[in-house]
Amino acid sequence: MQILDGKKAAQAIKDELKIAVAQRANEGKKVPHLAAILVGTNGASETYVASKVKACAEVGFKSTLLRFDESIYKTRLLDEIEKLNYDPDVDGILVQLPLPKHISNDEVIKTIHPDKDVDGFHPVNAGKLIQGLPAFVPATPYGIMLLLEHYKVETDGKYAVVIGRSNIVGRPISILLSSNSNPGNCTVTICHSHTKNLKELCFSADIIVAAPGKPEIVTADMVREGAVVIDVGITRVPDTTKKSGFRLKGDVQYETVAPKCSWITPVPGGVGPMTIAALMKNTFHSCLMKN
Repeated sequence: MQILDGKKAAQAIKDELKIAVAQRANEGKKVPHLAAILVGTNGASETYVASKVKACAEVGFKSTLLRFDESIYKTRLLDEIEKLNYDPDVDGILVQLPLPKHISNDEVIKTIHPDKDVDGFHPVNAGKLIQGLPAFVPATPYGIMLLLEHYKVETDGKYAVVIGRSNIVGRPISILLSSNSNPGNCTVTICHSHTKNLKELCFSADIIVAAPGKPEIVTADMVREGAVVIDVGITRVPDTTKKSGFRLKGDVQYETVAPKCSWITPVPGGVGPMTIAALMKNTFHSCLMKN
């Protein structure tokens, strides 16, 4: 069993970006600028945004964090996004989800200009992804592909099972794994809450991407020897022995599944760091497109 270490792979990507950004700066060219919007004070969202801002500083990007109270009117939030759309210095815009209930995630996502949609959620980018056209790919699936590429995990002709059908992870990773690329060229099955024979499908898979958002749903009896397992899940579970009062669990029962795998991602330190590295790559490419 070998670890797909997201921290190491993400650091390698950030190191490359840092050199490229420094070179642009030395040549007097524009450096990438990521603008993040945070609505409310959700603990997990605060943590995610802070890590993204920190990554920007690490690679030499400019970053702007706009904070708004959760009582903000929808029209005001959309106006703020439009200002960023028209700001020539801003290359990427991300709105940290979830948003308060009175604001539609979809409406906010559609307001971000597709050329600045570095989260890859806009319908234009989703459509381009399906058609195999150049597009911003959602950061988590993109990060998974970068992780497989970094460790040279063989995917050609393999059978992959994706658990979860969200637009953020499940659907896009199924498209990427089945695309005519390297990594890619998998035969893919998407499973979800209505799948009848989940255990049997998983057991026949060469690659499992677990993203149902349910802690430890993938157990050892669902995984065959030598499989590659990508655990996308991360859930805070109460734990009084921890200073924080919780511990992090993935969607895979790591202790029992890991010994059967050829490769597996840990939680934390697997897909999470790769998501941020992929976001940085998207922002850099957005800057290159315009400058």
